[in-house]
Amino acid sequence: MTSEAALLPAGVGWTLLAAFSVLWIGLGIYWGRRNKSFEDHALAGRNIGLALGSATAAATWITSNTTMLAPQFALQLGIWGMLAYSTAAIGLLLFAPMAGRIRKLMPNGYTSGDFFRLRYGRVAWAVFLLFTLFYSLTWLVSMAMAGGILLNTLSGIPYAWGMSVILGVCVLYTMRGGLAAVIGTDFIQSLIIIVGIVVVGVAVLSHVPVEKIHANLAAERPALLDVLFPAAIMAIFNNLLFGLGEVFHNNVWWSRAFAFREGVAGKAFALGGLIWFPIPFAAGFVALASGALNVPVPAADMVGPLVVAEVLGEAGAIGIFIIVFCSLASSIDSLLAATADLMTEDVYRRMFRPAAHPETLKKIAQWVTLGLGLFTWAVCLPRIGTLATVLFFAGPLVGAMIWPIVTGLYWRRANTTGAVGGMLLGAGIGLFFYFAIGFYVASLIATAVSMIWVLACSALSKTRFDWALLREAE
Repeated sequence: MTSEAALLPAGVGWTLLAAFSVLWIGLGIYWGRRNKSFEDHALAGRNIGLALGSATAAATWITSNTTMLAPQFALQLGIWGMLAYSTAAIGLLLFAPMAGRIRKLMPNGYTSGDFFRLRYGRVAWAVFLLFTLFYSLTWLVSMAMAGGILLNTLSGIPYAWGMSVILGVCVLYTMRGGLAAVIGTDFIQSLIIIVGIVVVGVAVLSHVPVEKIHANLAAERPALLDVLFPAAIMAIFNNLLFGLGEVFHNNVWWSRAFAFREGVAGKAFALGGLIWFPIPFAAGFVALASGALNVPVPAADMVGPLVVAEVLGEAGAIGIFIIVFCSLASSIDSLLAATADLMTEDVYRRMFRPAAHPETLKKIAQWVTLGLGLFTWAVCLPRIGTLATVLFFAGPLVGAMIWPIVTGLYWRRANTTGAVGGMLLGAGIGLFFYFAIGFYVASLIATAVSMIWVLACSALSKTRFDWALLREAE
């Protein structure tokens, strides 16, 4: 988008970007000053309380994909699209009891990789690392892309520059502050995001009544109101399972389960899920008003910022800028920290330096964070695909990991054959249907295939796992 067509003057965009960049980097340096070892850097001393825990769970899940992809879902799939995206909250709600069990079984664990290695062995561990790292990088790419799209849409700042600055800021304060900085900034960001989205939703509703929005949709895009819209119905179940898989496997959430104070994890994840649930409805409603407001939408993932700016003018453009910038930072930093910890613990330490000093591991985690940032920047630069296509390509991999994790945490008879076969078969068949039908069925099919294989192998298994083996990290 050219600067002439942008919704904000370029100077305003650069000023906002600079102000928030300085704020987050400063907070990262402040909160990271006590980090002396890898455990301090990766798990914030394992002493995070309920308030910070709930805020970081909600803020991390309110990604740029929530504030920009939820409107895209509504624009393409209608009312069911908003519900489809909101079902991702169930992932946090169901992970709440799992987090408590994780802490009980692995009181001194570091990563989700530790669980796979100890529970299923090195082959399953290798497959898991391949899948989870691929997913983590696609999530990073989708959010960095969103940052560039946002700045370009609102202020005409070139996509490459906007994406580079936002990613660079998150890398800097995550390197310095670790999980303590991530969770501290998440608390502030969650408050800004929630207040901002409520204000934006009320403003749009006061500007154009629901009756007008409904009449426009009925006349121009009746499929969006169809309760039997096939693609939308499948998207509900697909996104539900995608959300479960995202939370169940990713080290972003496992690291928090290990970092929260004893007895806090379950409550924090449950509260985070309840806080997050209505956000996609508020964000998606904005997209449904685009037709009634006669807002031209050059790309589906730009609809949210364009509608808000149309309703509220420059103030709205500034508001959506701040909301999405906070949602970007709250997720990019979490994913950078969790992925760097996974690579440091599961790759560097376990494969190459088992006797590495905690201070050395902390430094390695910081350098890995920088490397992840550079890799993500290089992939984002060409800007290929929309946010949905980039993110949901990893959906089959995510869905295929749900049942190996759930059965591994609760069933003694779950075994390596089931875990490895479930992940490989589920992901392979799910990816086939991703290309043959579409992203809105890929996770659903992958999960179903994986479930059948894992349950069959567990039913036939004669082995019984000794839970005490998961305490090896002590």
